Amino acid sequence: MTTSKTIAALLGPTLIATAVSLLANLDISQTLIEGLSQSPALIMIAGYAAFVPGLAIVYFHNRWTNGWPVLVTVMGWLSLVVGLLRMVFPTQLAAMATKIAPAAAGVFPVFAVVFLLIGGFLSFEAFGRE
Repeated sequence: MTTSKTIAALLGPTLIATAVSLLANLDISQTLIEGLSQSPALIMIAGYAAFVPGLAIVYFHNRWTNGWPVLVTVMGWLSLVVGLLRMVFPTQLAAMATKIAPAAAGVFPVFAVVFLLIGGFLSFEAFGRE
């Protein structure tokens, strides 16, 4: 359980901070997506930034048991897969970003709420009493 709590203590606040960032920048969400669509290199770098922590989580915490720690494992696998896709298909993802930029304002709040809920739950489990 120590590994689960340690990773949750890192992942939870990170997801909360990401949610706050998304909500604070709703007015420029389309501009952010358009910027990504012009920079496959940035998408590739973001892929490494997602792949490495995902790989670390999967390596140290690949637990498919009942209870909340499985959420840590799922988040690790998601990060690993998303990172790999960004590294392998940066040009294709940049083209997709161009198409979805107009709808970004509607998608950012949804992601923010999901990140806030998962991050809050993981933070509660990591920092709460046993």
